[in-house]
Amino acid sequence: MSTVRIIMNGVTGRMGYRQHLVRSVLAIRDAGGLVTADGQRVQIEPILVGRNATKLAEIAARHHIDSWTTDLEATLADPSATVYFDAQTTNVRREAILAALAAGKHVYTEKPTAESYAAALELAAAADQAGVIHGVVHDKLYLPGLRKLKRLVDSGFFGRILSVRGEFGYWVFEGDWQPAQRPSWNYRAADGGGIAVDMFPHWNYVLENIIAPVQAVTARLATHIPHRVDEDGHPYQATADDAAYAIFELDGGVIAQINSSWAVRVHRDELVEFQVDGTHGSAVAGLFACQAQSRVSTPKPVWNPDLPTDIRFRDQWAPVPDNAEFGNGFAEQWRDFLGDVLAGRPHAYDFHAGARGLRLAEAGIESSTTGRRVDVRTTPVAAAARA
Repeated sequence: MSTVRIIMNGVTGRMGYRQHLVRSVLAIRDAGGLVTADGQRVQIEPILVGRNATKLAEIAARHHIDSWTTDLEATLADPSATVYFDAQTTNVRREAILAALAAGKHVYTEKPTAESYAAALELAAAADQAGVIHGVVHDKLYLPGLRKLKRLVDSGFFGRILSVRGEFGYWVFEGDWQPAQRPSWNYRAADGGGIAVDMFPHWNYVLENIIAPVQAVTARLATHIPHRVDEDGHPYQATADDAAYAIFELDGGVIAQINSSWAVRVHRDELVEFQVDGTHGSAVAGLFACQAQSRVSTPKPVWNPDLPTDIRFRDQWAPVPDNAEFGNGFAEQWRDFLGDVLAGRPHAYDFHAGARGLRLAEAGIESSTTGRRVDVRTTPVAAAARA
């Protein structure tokens, strides 16, 4: 049985460790590897890379991983390691990916791929020139709720889609009286933090692949909690946005409104939900569940503020059945990416898709700064060319 060796950089962090190492790569390894289209089984072997030798050694021992190192350059020079994965903080990602591309490695990375749209375009061009398979994490497309929503769209259930309304977020504790659930760098602009940079790339690929591509954005960013306490108990000034309120104009005249906030308390079934309304039906999808209401099942409420309504609106929505087995979204995309590497075919969600996500993030920041609507098809491209 052959083996694919994967250089994994940044897995001492929360997302890199939990979702990518434990729930994806190690889960695939412990299940016996990948099965290719022709029935061959291929095992995978992670090589851990990072700056903290103590953490790397502890993770390697805990999960029976043979190889770890703090020397990325030497690991990239190893011809037996053919895939590079990056889950580092955004501000150090670009140089590491460029080095991996120069070494001829196939590259899979967390998003955003870089700190700017111009830098993301540079990485996409470098990846194309290197002739390797390159991919960016698009995990939400693999989640059960959004896969059910995509099924409804593809079936024509909605008729003509009119609008999308999305709510994402939860209360991230300030770090004083309770520890924060997110790392402090998320709230420092100089370290690549900010909810717009973090979440707008997600919204771009969700809208692009399920509903329609984004044409323009009008956004307002905010830093609602200006003072926080870091992991070591030190107070710091939050310089990055912790909330973003946006209107996205999509192809076909669809309007999407998505609120993203780390300063909101949850009053919904899941941490993120999207409602899609169309002429023939509507649906509400979260990460796991999806409820739908067809035209013939739509109630006929009448506005009367003097009397409480007796219509139980939620009871008139029907769950969309699974009709499939859904695995961990991160692991599913890992399987797809590695399958594309083994087959030598391009990955659907490549560095160009990652760049489009950053284009939307920059357009949202520009809109919030200037108070104007920003056309993502023209303005950010010109800005990238000037950078």
